[in-house]
Amino acid sequence: MGRESNSITLNLESLRALGSWAADCAERALSVYETHADSDSRPRAAIEGIRGFARGGKRTAQLRSLAWEANAAAREIGDPAAAAAARAASLAAAIAYTHPLATVHQTKHIVGPAAYAALAIELGRDGDPSIGDGEVRWAIEHATSEVREVLQQMPARQAGNSRLDTILYQLDAGIRSRTLPQDSRLRPV
Repeated sequence: MGRESNSITLNLESLRALGSWAADCAERALSVYETHADSDSRPRAAIEGIRGFARGGKRTAQLRSLAWEANAAAREIGDPAAAAAARAASLAAAIAYTHPLATVHQTKHIVGPAAYAALAIELGRDGDPSIGDGEVRWAIEHATSEVREVLQQMPARQAGNSRLDTILYQLDAGIRSRTLPQDSRLRPV
């Protein structure tokens, strides 16, 4: 029996590989959140939860709760950089629940943790796009073959108008082709 045209091959091992990479990306921005709310451990707990799953743990309701709690932290923090860092953690934990559907929405779930982490670090450093571009390059360089294989089954993202859309597009295109984006300061506006 063949797979439906809108479904992809996505098993637990693929989700674990995605989760490990997503946790690495999100963790890079964790200090941006903790600078603003050092006593709030929800984003850190979300990253620890996905790391446990990536190491072979079960996909439990607790992991889903950790993702929702980090998302709540993002809504409550009031600082755009810290909110983006918490969203990166939330999306990283939620990656264990990525649906095997070939949709652009699912593409965003895959590259979202890296995109929000890059945005958080960029915003935390006075909005310098070259900082975000550097994080995008790091995420592309550290994307494993498993991440690339899953992403290549999804529809490609199109370039958008917002900085987040640009980062999502750069990540998607770069992971697929293994090409690194040029420094945004060198691109025409």
